[in-house]
Amino acid sequence: MPISTSNIKITSSEQLTPEYLKSINDYLWTLSPTDILTWAIDHLPNLYQTTAFGLTGLATVDMISKISLDRDQPHLVPLIFLDTLYHFQETLDLANRVQSTYDAPLHVFHPDGTSTPQQFENEHGQELWRVDEDMYDYLVKVEPARRAYETLNVKSVITGRRRSQKGDRENIPILEVDGTGLIKLNPLALWDFQQVWTYIRANEVPYNALVDQGYKSIGDHHSTKRPGESNAQGERDGRWAGSQKTECGLHKDYFKMRAAFMAAKKKRQEQQQQRSHVPMLTA
Repeated sequence: MPISTSNIKITSSEQLTPEYLKSINDYLWTLSPTDILTWAIDHLPNLYQTTAFGLTGLATVDMISKISLDRDQPHLVPLIFLDTLYHFQETLDLANRVQSTYDAPLHVFHPDGTSTPQQFENEHGQELWRVDEDMYDYLVKVEPARRAYETLNVKSVITGRRRSQKGDRENIPILEVDGTGLIKLNPLALWDFQQVWTYIRANEVPYNALVDQGYKSIGDHHSTKRPGESNAQGERDGRWAGSQKTECGLHKDYFKMRAAFMAAKKKRQEQQQQRSHVPMLTA
């Protein structure tokens, strides 16, 4: 049965064999982002949108709002926001504005056991993003995301990744399944920055005030360079400037990052135990 006319709702990523996934992507490739989202709402299980309120995510929220209004229903896809504790204040302000503008359910998750930068640094040390960036990514993005998915029983997520962002995103499909079995939808995968920005302006979508200062990609304040502070050329080159890093960890191999985190945690505990057994020297 053609994908476009199928009434079969996907209930698990296990249904998405490589052949079936390819046929769905072949179909989705012919649709507009709004039609892709409409298909996803009707076919994907336990669908949520993960967003840090970048331009692509904002355009997606607006499209979902329009679909919801056309169906005379509340906002159909709840939002998940991972508050790393190091976002710009402009990003936090925008999160509140988006929630109120679209009346969208918003679930906020912080690093486990912490709700302020001071608490996080008391637990994990100063500037962990410099000391061990993989550990930092795991603690502020990967673990909170997995906790969100388990808490909310998320089976499918909408992301803001696009091919024009280059790096690891250059060849992403519209629909994929990651190593944990999570279904990921990239509805604007084929749009470039100008298409997204045109949509934002034409539809009067709320956006981050930092965009008007020249930022295109906005993450944590410590890893996002101001315009003119880097030789940024690509859409995400202002992020992690001077390094080879292109992803925050959220779209990397979860099991590999989890194993690395546990190994580092074990090593740190062993070092602490060794220090506790060192005899004190007295004069």
